Amino acid sequence: MSSSTDQEPRSLRALFADAESKRKALESSYDSNSEEYQDSLASTIATYNECSKAADQVSLFSPNESLEDVSSGDLQYFLIDFHIAELVQKIKSTNPGFRKSNLQKARHYYVKFFKLLDSYDILSKSDAQLFEKYTEAPDSFSTASTSDAAARRETKIARFRAEKDMKAKLEHLRANPSALQNDEAALRDLHLTNIAFSVHTAFAALESIGQEMQILALAPPAPPTADDGSPFFGTAGGLDDGRQRMRGGDGYSERLDAPLSSLMSKTGPLLSADGRPMRPFTLLDNRQRVQQGVFRPDHSLPTMTIDEYLEEERRRGGIIEGGGEQSGMRPEPDEDDHEKADAETMKARAWDEFTEENPKGAGNTMNRG
Repeated sequence: MSSSTDQEPRSLRALFADAESKRKALESSYDSNSEEYQDSLASTIATYNECSKAADQVSLFSPNESLEDVSSGDLQYFLIDFHIAELVQKIKSTNPGFRKSNLQKARHYYVKFFKLLDSYDILSKSDAQLFEKYTEAPDSFSTASTSDAAARRETKIARFRAEKDMKAKLEHLRANPSALQNDEAALRDLHLTNIAFSVHTAFAALESIGQEMQILALAPPAPPTADDGSPFFGTAGGLDDGRQRMRGGDGYSERLDAPLSSLMSKTGPLLSADGRPMRPFTLLDNRQRVQQGVFRPDHSLPTMTIDEYLEEERRRGGIIEGGGEQSGMRPEPDEDDHEKADAETMKARAWDEFTEENPKGAGNTMNRG
Protein backbone atom coordinates (compact mmCIF):
# COMPACT_ATOMS: atom_id res chain seq x y z
CA MET A 1 0.00 0.00 0.00
CA SER A 2 1.35 3.43 -0.89
CA SER A 3 2.45 5.37 2.17
CA SER A 4 0.90 8.73 3.08
CA THR A 5 0.75 11.06 6.04
CA ASP A 6 -1.88 10.64 8.73
CA GLN A 7 -3.55 13.93 7.83
CA GLU A 8 -4.30 13.05 4.18
CA PRO A 9 -6.10 9.73 4.80
CA ARG A 10 -8.17 11.37 7.54
CA SER A 11 -9.21 14.07 5.11
CA LEU A 12 -10.27 11.45 2.60
CA ARG A 13 -12.01 9.51 5.33
CA ALA A 14 -13.96 12.58 6.42
CA LEU A 15 -14.97 13.44 2.86
CA PHE A 16 -16.11 9.91 2.18
CA ALA A 17 -18.12 9.78 5.42
CA ASP A 18 -19.82 13.04 4.43
CA ALA A 19 -20.60 11.74 0.95
CA GLU A 20 -21.99 8.48 2.34
CA SER A 21 -24.18 10.38 4.78
CA LYS A 22 -25.61 12.53 1.98
CA ARG A 23 -26.20 9.52 -0.25
CA LYS A 24 -28.10 7.63 2.45
CA ALA A 25 -30.23 10.70 3.08
CA LEU A 26 -31.16 10.73 -0.60
CA GLU A 27 -32.13 7.06 -0.44
CA SER A 28 -34.68 7.85 2.25
CA SER A 29 -36.32 10.52 0.05
CA TYR A 30 -39.05 9.48 -2.39
CA ASP A 31 -39.60 12.79 -4.21
CA SER A 32 -36.72 12.47 -6.63
CA ASN A 33 -38.25 15.00 -9.05
CA SER A 34 -38.30 17.87 -6.58
CA GLU A 35 -35.83 20.73 -6.94
CA GLU A 36 -34.62 20.17 -3.38
CA TYR A 37 -33.78 16.54 -4.13
CA GLN A 38 -31.93 17.45 -7.33
CA ASP A 39 -29.92 20.12 -5.50
CA SER A 40 -28.95 17.60 -2.79
CA LEU A 41 -28.09 15.13 -5.52
CA ALA A 42 -25.70 17.61 -7.16
CA SER A 43 -24.11 18.36 -3.77
CA THR A 44 -23.60 14.65 -3.09
CA ILE A 45 -21.97 14.11 -6.48
CA ALA A 46 -19.67 17.06 -5.82
CA THR A 47 -18.58 15.54 -2.49
CA TYR A 48 -17.80 12.19 -4.12
CA ASN A 49 -15.78 14.03 -6.74
CA GLU A 50 -13.75 15.60 -3.96
CA CYS A 51 -13.17 12.10 -2.59
CA SER A 52 -11.90 10.98 -5.97
CA LYS A 53 -9.50 13.92 -6.19
CA ALA A 54 -8.25 13.29 -2.66
CA ALA A 55 -7.65 9.61 -3.45
CA ASP A 56 -5.63 10.59 -6.53
CA GLN A 57 -3.57 13.09 -4.57
CA VAL A 58 -2.45 10.49 -2.03
CA SER A 59 -2.02 7.80 -4.73
CA LEU A 60 -4.42 5.55 -2.87
CA PHE A 61 -4.54 2.99 -5.68
CA SER A 62 -1.47 1.95 -7.63
CA PRO A 63 -1.07 -0.43 -10.59
CA ASN A 64 1.88 -2.02 -8.80
CA GLU A 65 -0.26 -3.21 -5.89
CA SER A 66 -2.46 -6.26 -5.40
CA LEU A 67 -5.63 -6.65 -3.39
CA GLU A 68 -3.67 -7.96 -0.41
CA ASP A 69 -1.75 -4.68 -0.28
CA VAL A 70 -4.93 -2.66 0.30
CA SER A 71 -5.94 -2.31 3.92
CA SER A 72 -9.44 -3.38 4.97
CA GLY A 73 -10.40 0.20 5.82
CA ASP A 74 -9.42 1.43 2.34
CA LEU A 75 -11.50 -1.14 0.45
CA GLN A 76 -14.55 1.11 0.70
CA TYR A 77 -12.88 3.69 -1.56
CA PHE A 78 -13.12 1.29 -4.50
CA LEU A 79 -16.78 2.33 -4.66
CA ILE A 80 -16.25 6.08 -5.23
CA ASP A 81 -16.68 5.90 -9.01
CA PHE A 82 -19.57 3.46 -8.65
CA HIS A 83 -21.48 5.85 -6.40
CA ILE A 84 -20.84 8.79 -8.76
CA ALA A 85 -22.21 6.79 -11.68
CA GLU A 86 -25.21 5.64 -9.69
CA LEU A 87 -26.06 9.19 -8.61
CA VAL A 88 -25.55 10.76 -12.03
CA GLN A 89 -28.03 8.24 -13.42
CA LYS A 90 -30.70 9.64 -11.06
CA ILE A 91 -30.55 13.17 -12.47
CA LYS A 92 -33.88 14.14 -14.00
CA SER A 93 -34.20 16.14 -17.19
CA THR A 94 -36.92 16.52 -19.81
CA ASN A 95 -34.34 17.47 -22.42
CA PRO A 96 -33.18 14.36 -24.34
CA GLY A 97 -29.79 15.96 -25.00
CA PHE A 98 -29.12 16.56 -21.32
CA ARG A 99 -30.34 13.10 -20.40
CA LYS A 100 -28.14 11.46 -22.99
CA SER A 101 -25.10 13.38 -21.76
CA ASN A 102 -25.79 12.35 -18.16
CA LEU A 103 -26.12 8.71 -19.18
CA GLN A 104 -22.82 8.90 -20.99
CA LYS A 105 -21.22 10.33 -17.86
CA ALA A 106 -22.70 7.54 -15.73
CA ARG A 107 -21.46 4.95 -18.20
CA HIS A 108 -17.97 6.49 -18.04
CA TYR A 109 -17.78 6.17 -14.26
CA TYR A 110 -19.16 2.61 -14.29
CA VAL A 111 -16.41 1.62 -16.73
CA LYS A 112 -13.81 3.41 -14.60
CA PHE A 113 -15.07 1.44 -11.59
CA PHE A 114 -14.74 -1.87 -13.46
CA LYS A 115 -11.26 -1.09 -14.72
CA LEU A 116 -10.05 -0.31 -11.21
CA LEU A 117 -11.42 -3.60 -9.90
CA ASP A 118 -9.95 -5.49 -12.84
CA SER A 119 -6.50 -4.00 -12.19
CA TYR A 120 -6.61 -5.52 -8.68
CA ASP A 121 -8.08 -8.85 -9.90
CA ILE A 122 -11.19 -8.31 -7.80
CA LEU A 123 -13.59 -9.27 -10.59
CA SER A 124 -14.55 -12.93 -10.67
CA LYS A 125 -13.95 -14.90 -13.85
CA SER A 126 -17.59 -14.66 -14.92
CA ASP A 127 -17.71 -10.91 -14.15
CA ALA A 128 -14.49 -10.33 -16.10
CA GLN A 129 -15.99 -12.14 -19.10
CA LEU A 130 -19.18 -10.12 -18.78
CA PHE A 131 -17.20 -6.86 -18.68
CA GLU A 132 -15.29 -7.92 -21.79
CA LYS A 133 -18.62 -8.60 -23.48
CA TYR A 134 -19.72 -5.08 -22.57
CA THR A 135 -16.56 -3.43 -23.96
CA GLU A 136 -17.09 -5.22 -27.28
CA ALA A 137 -20.66 -3.92 -27.76
CA PRO A 138 -21.71 -1.38 -25.10
CA ASP A 139 -24.84 -0.24 -26.94
CA SER A 140 -26.31 -3.75 -27.23
CA PHE A 141 -24.95 -5.12 -23.96
CA SER A 142 -27.14 -7.57 -22.05
CA THR A 143 -26.47 -9.55 -18.89
CA ALA A 144 -28.28 -12.54 -20.40
CA SER A 145 -28.59 -14.23 -23.78
CA THR A 146 -30.66 -12.30 -26.29
CA SER A 147 -31.28 -15.22 -28.67
CA ASP A 148 -32.13 -18.17 -26.42
CA ALA A 149 -35.19 -17.39 -24.30
CA ALA A 150 -34.66 -20.38 -22.00
CA ALA A 151 -31.01 -19.49 -21.35
CA ARG A 152 -31.96 -15.88 -20.76
CA ARG A 153 -34.54 -16.94 -18.17
CA GLU A 154 -32.06 -19.17 -16.36
CA THR A 155 -29.47 -16.38 -16.27
CA LYS A 156 -31.99 -13.92 -14.88
CA ILE A 157 -33.00 -16.37 -12.16
CA ALA A 158 -29.38 -17.08 -11.24
CA ARG A 159 -28.54 -13.38 -11.00
CA PHE A 160 -31.64 -12.73 -8.90
CA ARG A 161 -30.66 -15.47 -6.46
CA ALA A 162 -27.09 -14.18 -6.25
CA GLU A 163 -28.36 -10.67 -5.56
CA LYS A 164 -30.66 -11.99 -2.82
CA ASP A 165 -27.82 -13.93 -1.18
CA MET A 166 -25.48 -10.93 -1.23
CA LYS A 167 -28.13 -8.69 0.31
CA ALA A 168 -28.71 -11.18 3.09
CA LYS A 169 -24.96 -11.43 3.75
CA LEU A 170 -24.57 -7.65 3.86
CA GLU A 171 -27.43 -7.31 6.33
CA HIS A 172 -25.85 -9.98 8.52
CA LEU A 173 -22.42 -8.35 8.48
CA ARG A 174 -23.85 -4.90 9.22
CA ALA A 175 -26.02 -6.17 12.06
CA ASN A 176 -23.27 -5.52 14.67
CA PRO A 177 -21.13 -2.50 13.65
CA SER A 178 -19.15 -2.49 16.88
CA ALA A 179 -17.92 -6.03 16.23
CA LEU A 180 -16.50 -4.96 12.85
CA GLN A 181 -14.15 -2.50 14.52
CA ASN A 182 -12.44 -5.33 16.37
CA ASP A 183 -12.65 -8.00 13.68
CA GLU A 184 -10.39 -7.28 10.70
CA ALA A 185 -11.54 -10.34 8.77
CA ALA A 186 -15.23 -9.50 9.19
CA LEU A 187 -14.64 -5.90 8.09
CA ARG A 188 -12.75 -7.04 5.02
CA ASP A 189 -15.48 -9.54 4.19
CA LEU A 190 -18.08 -6.80 4.50
CA HIS A 191 -16.33 -4.46 2.07
CA LEU A 192 -15.57 -7.21 -0.47
CA THR A 193 -19.19 -8.39 -0.34
CA ASN A 194 -20.37 -4.82 -0.85
CA ILE A 195 -18.03 -4.49 -3.84
CA ALA A 196 -19.38 -7.74 -5.34
CA PHE A 197 -22.94 -6.52 -4.89
CA SER A 198 -22.03 -3.19 -6.51
CA VAL A 199 -20.54 -5.06 -9.48
CA HIS A 200 -23.84 -6.90 -9.88
CA THR A 201 -25.73 -3.60 -9.72
CA ALA A 202 -23.36 -1.89 -12.17
CA PHE A 203 -23.87 -4.53 -14.85
CA ALA A 204 -27.65 -4.15 -14.57
CA ALA A 205 -27.24 -0.35 -14.79
CA LEU A 206 -25.11 -0.60 -17.94
CA GLU A 207 -27.77 -2.77 -19.56
CA SER A 208 -30.45 -0.25 -18.58
CA ILE A 209 -28.38 2.65 -19.92
CA GLY A 210 -27.95 0.91 -23.27
CA GLN A 211 -31.69 0.42 -23.59
CA GLU A 212 -32.44 4.03 -22.68
CA MET A 213 -29.80 5.29 -25.10
CA GLN A 214 -31.53 3.41 -27.92
CA ILE A 215 -34.80 5.14 -27.04
CA LEU A 216 -33.14 8.56 -26.85
CA ALA A 217 -31.57 7.97 -30.26
CA LEU A 218 -35.09 8.07 -31.74
CA ALA A 219 -35.86 11.46 -30.17
CA PRO A 220 -35.36 14.61 -32.28
CA PRO A 221 -32.10 16.40 -31.51
CA ALA A 222 -32.28 19.47 -29.27
CA PRO A 223 -29.90 22.42 -29.71
CA PRO A 224 -27.32 22.74 -26.90
CA THR A 225 -27.53 25.76 -24.63
CA ALA A 226 -23.81 26.08 -23.87
CA ASP A 227 -20.98 27.29 -26.05
CA ASP A 228 -18.21 25.23 -24.45
CA GLY A 229 -19.60 21.85 -25.49
CA SER A 230 -19.88 20.51 -21.91
CA PRO A 231 -22.91 22.12 -20.25
CA PHE A 232 -24.20 19.08 -18.44
CA PHE A 233 -21.52 18.21 -15.88
CA GLY A 234 -19.84 20.92 -13.80
CA THR A 235 -16.31 20.81 -12.48
CA ALA A 236 -17.59 20.49 -8.91
CA GLY A 237 -19.74 17.54 -9.82
CA GLY A 238 -23.03 19.39 -10.13
CA LEU A 239 -25.09 18.80 -13.25
CA ASP A 240 -26.72 21.60 -15.21
CA ASP A 241 -30.00 20.71 -16.91
CA GLY A 242 -30.17 24.08 -18.66
CA ARG A 243 -32.22 25.99 -16.09
CA GLN A 244 -29.28 28.22 -15.13
CA ARG A 245 -28.12 28.77 -18.73
CA MET A 246 -31.23 30.11 -20.40
CA ARG A 247 -29.38 33.32 -21.29
CA GLY A 248 -25.84 33.44 -22.68
CA GLY A 249 -23.33 36.22 -22.64
CA ASP A 250 -24.46 37.50 -26.04
CA GLY A 251 -27.98 38.27 -24.84
CA TYR A 252 -29.52 35.32 -26.70
CA SER A 253 -32.39 33.75 -24.75
CA GLU A 254 -34.49 30.64 -25.34
CA ARG A 255 -37.37 31.96 -23.23
CA LEU A 256 -40.76 31.56 -24.86
CA ASP A 257 -42.25 34.52 -22.98
CA ALA A 258 -40.09 37.18 -24.62
CA PRO A 259 -41.59 40.68 -25.04
CA LEU A 260 -44.18 40.87 -27.78
CA SER A 261 -42.45 43.84 -29.38
CA SER A 262 -39.28 41.81 -29.91
CA LEU A 263 -41.23 38.92 -31.42
CA MET A 264 -43.11 41.18 -33.83
CA SER A 265 -39.99 42.96 -35.08
CA LYS A 266 -39.58 42.60 -38.82
CA THR A 267 -36.32 44.51 -39.24
CA GLY A 268 -32.75 43.37 -38.97
CA PRO A 269 -31.12 40.14 -40.12
CA LEU A 270 -33.06 36.88 -40.00
CA LEU A 271 -30.15 34.80 -38.66
CA SER A 272 -27.05 35.69 -36.67
CA ALA A 273 -23.53 34.87 -37.82
CA ASP A 274 -23.58 31.53 -35.98
CA GLY A 275 -27.01 30.55 -37.31
CA ARG A 276 -29.25 31.60 -34.42
CA PRO A 277 -32.68 33.02 -35.40
CA MET A 278 -32.90 36.73 -34.61
CA ARG A 279 -36.63 37.01 -35.28
CA PRO A 280 -39.48 34.60 -36.01
CA PHE A 281 -40.01 33.39 -39.56
CA THR A 282 -42.08 30.76 -41.37
CA LEU A 283 -41.14 28.63 -44.35
CA LEU A 284 -44.38 29.38 -46.18
CA ASP A 285 -43.63 27.47 -49.37
CA ASN A 286 -42.79 24.27 -47.56
CA ARG A 287 -45.69 24.65 -45.12
CA GLN A 288 -48.19 25.25 -47.92
CA ARG A 289 -46.94 22.28 -49.91
CA VAL A 290 -47.23 20.01 -46.93
CA GLN A 291 -50.71 21.32 -46.19
CA GLN A 292 -51.81 20.80 -49.79
CA GLY A 293 -50.42 17.28 -49.71
CA VAL A 294 -52.42 16.44 -46.59
CA PHE A 295 -55.74 18.17 -47.17
CA ARG A 296 -56.54 16.89 -50.67
CA PRO A 297 -58.84 14.19 -52.17
CA ASP A 298 -57.47 10.67 -52.42
CA HIS A 299 -58.19 10.68 -56.20
CA SER A 300 -56.98 12.81 -59.11
CA LEU A 301 -59.30 15.68 -59.98
CA PRO A 302 -60.08 16.64 -63.66
CA THR A 303 -58.29 19.67 -65.03
CA MET A 304 -60.69 20.40 -67.98
CA THR A 305 -64.26 19.72 -69.07
CA ILE A 306 -65.23 17.14 -71.71
CA ASP A 307 -65.98 19.86 -74.23
CA GLU A 308 -62.59 21.44 -73.59
CA TYR A 309 -60.91 18.05 -74.03
CA LEU A 310 -62.70 17.38 -77.35
CA GLU A 311 -61.86 20.83 -78.62
CA GLU A 312 -58.18 20.28 -77.72
CA GLU A 313 -58.18 16.88 -79.47
CA ARG A 314 -59.82 18.39 -82.56
CA ARG A 315 -57.15 21.11 -82.60
CA ARG A 316 -54.37 18.50 -82.37
CA GLY A 317 -55.96 16.45 -85.20
CA GLY A 318 -56.91 13.57 -82.98
CA ILE A 319 -60.54 13.52 -84.18
CA ILE A 320 -61.50 12.42 -87.74
CA GLU A 321 -64.59 14.17 -89.02
CA GLY A 322 -67.34 12.02 -90.57
CA GLY A 323 -67.90 8.27 -90.22
CA GLY A 324 -69.89 6.92 -87.36
CA GLU A 325 -73.54 5.97 -87.49
CA GLN A 326 -74.40 8.59 -90.11
CA SER A 327 -72.06 6.99 -92.64
CA GLY A 328 -74.31 3.92 -92.99
CA MET A 329 -77.38 5.92 -94.00
CA ARG A 330 -78.02 6.28 -97.80
CA PRO A 331 -79.36 9.54 -99.11
CA GLU A 332 -82.87 9.59 -100.58
CA PRO A 333 -82.75 9.05 -104.44
CA ASP A 334 -83.72 11.93 -106.69
CA GLU A 335 -86.68 10.71 -108.85
CA ASP A 336 -86.01 13.38 -111.49
CA ASP A 337 -82.41 12.23 -112.07
CA HIS A 338 -83.10 9.46 -114.68
CA GLU A 339 -79.44 8.81 -115.50
CA LYS A 340 -78.55 8.17 -111.85
CA ALA A 341 -81.65 5.98 -111.44
CA ASP A 342 -80.68 3.90 -114.49
CA ALA A 343 -77.14 3.53 -113.15
CA GLU A 344 -78.46 2.28 -109.80
CA THR A 345 -80.80 -0.17 -111.63
CA MET A 346 -77.96 -1.58 -113.76
CA LYS A 347 -75.76 -1.91 -110.65
CA ALA A 348 -78.50 -3.88 -108.87
CA ARG A 349 -78.99 -6.22 -111.85
CA ALA A 350 -75.26 -6.87 -112.10
CA TRP A 351 -75.19 -7.79 -108.43
CA ASP A 352 -78.13 -10.16 -108.81
CA GLU A 353 -76.47 -11.92 -111.76
CA PHE A 354 -73.24 -12.24 -109.79
CA THR A 355 -74.97 -13.82 -106.81
CA GLU A 356 -76.78 -16.32 -109.07
CA GLU A 357 -73.55 -17.42 -110.73
CA ASN A 358 -71.66 -17.54 -107.43
CA PRO A 359 -73.94 -19.02 -104.77
CA LYS A 360 -72.98 -18.67 -101.12
CA GLY A 361 -70.24 -21.12 -100.15
CA ALA A 362 -69.27 -21.92 -103.74
CA GLY A 363 -65.68 -20.90 -103.14
CA ASN A 364 -65.19 -23.19 -100.12
CA THR A 365 -63.43 -26.29 -101.47
CA MET A 366 -61.99 -27.46 -98.16
CA ASN A 367 -64.95 -29.68 -97.17
CA ARG A 368 -65.60 -31.32 -100.55
CA GLY A 369 -65.09 -35.05 -100.85
